[in-house]
Amino acid sequence: MTEALRHASFAEFYPFYLSEHNNRTCRRMHFVGSSLSLLCLAITGKPQYLLYGLLCGYGCAWIGHFVFEKNKPASFKRPLYSFMGDWVMYRDMWRGRVSF
Repeated sequence: MTEALRHASFAEFYPFYLSEHNNRTCRRMHFVGSSLSLLCLAITGKPQYLLYGLLCGYGCAWIGHFVFEKNKPASFKRPLYSFMGDWVMYRDMWRGRVSF
């Protein structure tokens, strides 16, 4: 069983999630992708902006993993926990708990 699948709760998963984001540029790519996603969601009137938000968020994050972190995104193994982890890490970056 892979490490990503061993966690019974999100609280157990989150430290693993952070360990998959040691590269500063990868974390920054996540931050940019999440910020662009929020911007896309804030634009109203056109449903395709939801799709654009997902493309921005996952596109930036996956580039960060494949190009800079050189690992596979945890979203391939634990999609819900990884989605949650991205937003918790985003919040923690804003609060200064995770370095930007």
